[in-house]
Amino acid sequence: MRILLVGAGGVGGAFTAIAARRDFFETVVVADYDVTRAARAAATDPRYVAARIDASDAASVTALCREHGITHVMNAVDPVFNMPVFEGALAAGADYLDMAMSLSKPHAESPYSLTGVKLGDEQFAAAPRWDEAGRLALVGIGVEPGLSDVFARYAADHLFSEIDELGTRDGANLVVTDDEGNEVFAPSFSMWTTIEECLNPPVVWQDGAWHTTAPFSEPEVFDFPEGIGPVECVNVEHEEVLLMPRWIDCRRATFKYGLGDEFINILKVLHTLGLDRTEKVRVKGVEVSPRDVVAAVLPDPATVGPRMTGKTCAGLWVTGTGKDGAPRSTYLYHVVDNEWTMREYGHQCVVWQTAINPVIALELLATGVWKGTGVLGPEAFDAVPFLDLLTEYGSPWGVQEKEPAAQ
Repeated sequence: MRILLVGAGGVGGAFTAIAARRDFFETVVVADYDVTRAARAAATDPRYVAARIDASDAASVTALCREHGITHVMNAVDPVFNMPVFEGALAAGADYLDMAMSLSKPHAESPYSLTGVKLGDEQFAAAPRWDEAGRLALVGIGVEPGLSDVFARYAADHLFSEIDELGTRDGANLVVTDDEGNEVFAPSFSMWTTIEECLNPPVVWQDGAWHTTAPFSEPEVFDFPEGIGPVECVNVEHEEVLLMPRWIDCRRATFKYGLGDEFINILKVLHTLGLDRTEKVRVKGVEVSPRDVVAAVLPDPATVGPRMTGKTCAGLWVTGTGKDGAPRSTYLYHVVDNEWTMREYGHQCVVWQTAINPVIALELLATGVWKGTGVLGPEAFDAVPFLDLLTEYGSPWGVQEKEPAAQ
């Protein structure tokens, strides 16, 4: 297996640190628009080489694949670049993986009730071409989407006979401080992507159809395990809701994220001021995207680890009927402590938790345990080998039973 890693930022850097401990691949070409950043990540293992790439140009992706005999393209850049990387991989005859799917476009007339272009629609439209080429595009294989989708497959196969709701729930108690120890606002993940998913209309799957709702709607307090505790979670647009119902029978699918009041207020202000816009504006003779500026002035998520404390939790709350015929309510989860990832890998916990999942998926593809063609989500594969490897990698997952709701 010869891997092209597109993007050497926070997640890409963590990917190289995790993969360096495994032996299922021959080489990783670490590519970024900033070749210095690529070289820094590539210096961690003799099997890595650095290269420059323009992720906005499919031809650049194809050319680099051909130059290095790439078999698998791992997309670790913001999803605005998904389609060029996706198309470039197919043109080169390589398989493809990403952690976030092609972008959505809200419904022009009724954005908070009807879907427009949904997350992943562009990629699923290309599925016949991937299938005909005998190539695989494994989409949404980060942590969320990704691990939560693996949990959905596991729950359907091993825990539930009927599923009422697949409810992805994500929360944390992370705190970032400045040099004086004061808590500061510093997102632990790509701010560009966070703005995109949090301000778009969230999608909900209900009784056989997708519909949308308003951002930050339906708040609920969810009690997260391993000391994180109660966190208010709200509806956010996310790929799980678009992936899970394609392969798993369920009455309802939702995604709720514990953002916190401060983060929600900041996002609302950015939207009010137009700073969430991606269209370029002219400022003193220079054209810039307001959202790119916001992302650029905030701390790089890859650098906040040493000033971060706490844990992050990704998981799936499944309700329905268990294999024994009784009502069941189960939370399958993965908790990662920032102190541990910094000590063991030198990367903060949120990017590390995202990066470990595509590494595991690539190992399963390399060994032939997972195989397929077309455009597929994690739900299309057996969950058990994946979860076994997650534990083998030193980061076990957990199961928490909750009291089923009164019937």
